[in-house]
Amino acid sequence: MKINLTINDELMAKAQRISHITDRNALIEAALKLFLTVKNQNKLLELWGKVEFDEESLK
Repeated sequence: MKINLTINDELMAKAQRISHITDRNALIEAALKLFLTVKNQNKLLELWGKVEFDEESLK
C-alpha cells in the first residue's frame, strides 16, 4: 500500500538511530509490527485471572 505521511523528523531520526534501521519504509513497518505485538500482549493481560487453566490436560 502506498501512502503519504508527515512524520516528525526528530522522531524519525531517533527511531532510526536506536533501531539501526535506516530505511524509512522498513522502520515504519517494524513500528507497526511492534504496535500490534504490544496490543496483542495487552489483550492477553486482560484475560489474566479470567481463564481457568487445567494443568492435568497437558499430561
